[in-house]
Amino acid sequence: MREFNTSGPNIDRQHYTIKRINIIKKGVQLVEKSKYFTIWAPRQTGKSTYFRQLAKELQTFNYKVVHLNVESYLDATKEIFLKILKINIEEQTGIIINETKTFTGFEQEIRAIDKSNKCVLIIDEIEGLNPDLFGQFLHTIRNLYHSREKNCLKSVILVGVSNIVGVVSDNASPFNISDNLNVPYFTTKEVFELFALHENETKQLIEKKVKQKISEITANQPGLVNGFAKKLVESNRQKKKIDYNDYLKVEDWYLRIAIDKNFENIHNKAKQERAFVERLLFTEDEIPFKIDRKSIKLLHTNGLIKENENGFVTFWIPFYKKRLYNAFYPYTNGESKQISRTIFAEEYFTEQGDIKIKKLIDTYKDYVKRRGFKPFMQKDENGNYKSLKESALIYSFETYITATMSELEGKIYREADTGLGKSDMIININNNEFLIETKVYHSPKRFYKGKEQLAYYCKSLGLSKGIYIVFTPENIKYPKKVKEQTENINEVEITSYLIKYDENKW
Repeated sequence: MREFNTSGPNIDRQHYTIKRINIIKKGVQLVEKSKYFTIWAPRQTGKSTYFRQLAKELQTFNYKVVHLNVESYLDATKEIFLKILKINIEEQTGIIINETKTFTGFEQEIRAIDKSNKCVLIIDEIEGLNPDLFGQFLHTIRNLYHSREKNCLKSVILVGVSNIVGVVSDNASPFNISDNLNVPYFTTKEVFELFALHENETKQLIEKKVKQKISEITANQPGLVNGFAKKLVESNRQKKKIDYNDYLKVEDWYLRIAIDKNFENIHNKAKQERAFVERLLFTEDEIPFKIDRKSIKLLHTNGLIKENENGFVTFWIPFYKKRLYNAFYPYTNGESKQISRTIFAEEYFTEQGDIKIKKLIDTYKDYVKRRGFKPFMQKDENGNYKSLKESALIYSFETYITATMSELEGKIYREADTGLGKSDMIININNNEFLIETKVYHSPKRFYKGKEQLAYYCKSLGLSKGIYIVFTPENIKYPKKVKEQTENINEVEITSYLIKYDENKW
């Protein structure tokens, strides 16, 4: 029986595998045109699985395909690299070539092969190759490219996790920027097709909402889709149908407990650009997406951010956004315990058992007056604050509401939202749910727009109530409409609360 794969390229007989017909066709077309091209994408996008599928397809057109992974070749000598090339060519194509210790010699060996042998060379993890060897190798490839009609090497494909076009693209390079082949994440349709393979082979069904939530929180990143799916199946082998509660348990595990190697890479890169990432997490700043900006290039090539439809930076994958929100959460030295001591549960419910939201917010306001926000500001080794002020505001409310929900025996969880500058959480008390959105005041226009967006989110989730929490600096003059009130917006009850704070006394 096959399974969901979370490590390395898919093996069809062992793993549920989606054949990506359209991009395989694009790859074949590039090879048929004798193009030398690049494939780059962040890790866990399915590059390795893709080019193996491409290799199989090319073999049906009588191409001899050689695949070599050079991930661990940073310290390799020229002699070792050339020897490994020779071995792989012979093992994978059956073509025998003489051993050589120079790139010039290797070039001559390739030229000596009968050109009726249509060969394609795929070099994976190209960033792992010794830079000096990489330069010499490119020079050799360039020479072969210019005479490709007279030799057997019809195409060379370089595969990497960073955008290597900038490295290999110059006036004489065979790797033209227009020939880079993008391997996109799954489409939502492909995610559903992947789950269908499991359902058809095992007869275990997966609720549609579960598939949709996995699609949303992973943004259809192949590695994460398979990871969520595998954990779901392994945790529920005896169930005939996996439901939404099963999904929530897996999401909670992934957010709090799972040691995910890909997130660790994301986390390490995010820490290098913490101020930039916190702007995305806690403000509504619209940052133009410009790949030449160092921080943007670093975070984009590692799969954390991308360009949105308006040309601004946005988070790529909601799961990474959620984990980073948790990873940056400050150590608050028992602040939750201090909050819990002041919560008397019976005061927060009506006689009918409904939660008194106004009481909840009023007690938070009192807490803010007593404690301020400094407990939620992280310091560096020199004692200087390193977090954005906005992060302390959001984390303050998060800590307070979490401690309160614990005392009230309610549940709190985050929604898989891809927007910026918001902290969205769903509160569940006595099986009644409502959405809370927390943000820092930016402008009247965004204040009004935020309420409309909240109503839209509520409606999309089937919720009838939304709570709009906005932190407002005291030293600003506000229009009359920026006030606390309850409104009906698009058939959703939206209640706005303003949490005032003094920027000058921070």
